[in-house]
Amino acid sequence: MTSVTSPLAGRAIGLKAVPDPVFSEAMVGPGTAIDPMREPSEAVSPIDGVVVSLHPHAFVVLDSEGHGVLTHLGIDTVQLNGAGFELLVAKGDTVRRGQGVVRWNPVDVEAAGKSPVCPVVALDASVEALTDVVQDGEVKSGDTLFGWQ
Repeated sequence: MTSVTSPLAGRAIGLKAVPDPVFSEAMVGPGTAIDPMREPSEAVSPIDGVVVSLHPHAFVVLDSEGHGVLTHLGIDTVQLNGAGFELLVAKGDTVRRGQGVVRWNPVDVEAAGKSPVCPVVALDASVEALTDVVQDGEVKSGDTLFGWQ
């Protein structure tokens, strides 16, 4: 089983509260979402693995069992064209759980008129494959968000 941990500190709110139907209706996959602390921070890898997709606003890490986890930093943040995001790793890099992947500031995202809410999604997974999904409450970076069988 893969344990997926929070890439950010903030408040777990669950996918249904994400202001984007692609995420709130779990079209991308099941998981949860974090309303991040409003301060500059590093989004860290939620699992050990390889960075298989990397954009300033989103990244996917694939573990040795083939589980891919998407961390999406804010909603509609692709429209910011990378402004306010700093990549700390490269596509193809092997990362450890808790290692910084992207540096960003949710305050800047809000100032640009975007939601800073961050979906953390299990790609190519069924809802039934996830266990103990955290849907609410304060979380620290590194706290377990869900298990993946």
